[in-house]
Amino acid sequence: MRQCVIQGTAIGGDAPVRIMGVINVSHESFYSDSFVQVDSVLKAATAMVEQGASIIDIGARSTSPYAQPISGKTEGERIDAALKELDGSGIAVSVDTMHPGVLDICLKHDIAAANDIGGFIYPAYAQKVADAGLPAFLMAADRQPGDPVGVEATLAALERVTRRCQDFGVKDYVLDPGVGIWTPMRSVDDDWELCRHFEEFRRFDRPLLGAVSRKTFIGMLLDRAPEDRLPGTLAVTMELLRKGASIIRAHDVAATRDVIRVYGRMVKGT
Repeated sequence: MRQCVIQGTAIGGDAPVRIMGVINVSHESFYSDSFVQVDSVLKAATAMVEQGASIIDIGARSTSPYAQPISGKTEGERIDAALKELDGSGIAVSVDTMHPGVLDICLKHDIAAANDIGGFIYPAYAQKVADAGLPAFLMAADRQPGDPVGVEATLAALERVTRRCQDFGVKDYVLDPGVGIWTPMRSVDDDWELCRHFEEFRRFDRPLLGAVSRKTFIGMLLDRAPEDRLPGTLAVTMELLRKGASIIRAHDVAATRDVIRVYGRMVKGT
């Protein structure tokens, strides 16, 4: 497997499983406990790093299709303020935005990676990432984030994502199969299928991001609100580790770290 290196940290291959801690500065996020006031961003990010996160993912817009829409101007202002708090901290930061204009704002700060749920569907975004020499987390997408339905469509979409990377000369990236209800065409059954067949996405020989933290498909199975989905999240996470996830995106860093340690001991004896 080809590794992706972000601010000196290797992801994939024989590297340890990494954790991406989630910080939202968008109060409309589906999981309200992930919302962090701007003046607390550095404190929250530092705590996550101390708990075991290798990279902190900063988002300023809810990506739920049912969330209240906000303007690019608002997203940019929010993420600009959050990144100012982290500049000079040495913390590896990825920015969770799919909009080229917002990425321009982020590039004025100390960022280590881009997290594009659009999977480079916007050429202008891909070109900016390439020009900046940034590594990227790229989700399966054809025309909009998360629009592939089913395992085969997701494999085909990820193949197109890899071709976009080749076209723009982006060599360091992590693939995200895109578990989640991103469009009305997607269902919770589709999410379970993506998780059940997660190992099939290893065919691209790239690190895989497991991003299932507190998501709807877990909540609907267990009849639990986002605040009560941690046990279900950790159960799915253990299975994704078994199936080849190289990095886990998590709201709950300490608990995720413990699952990774238990997995390592049980499966790999480390």
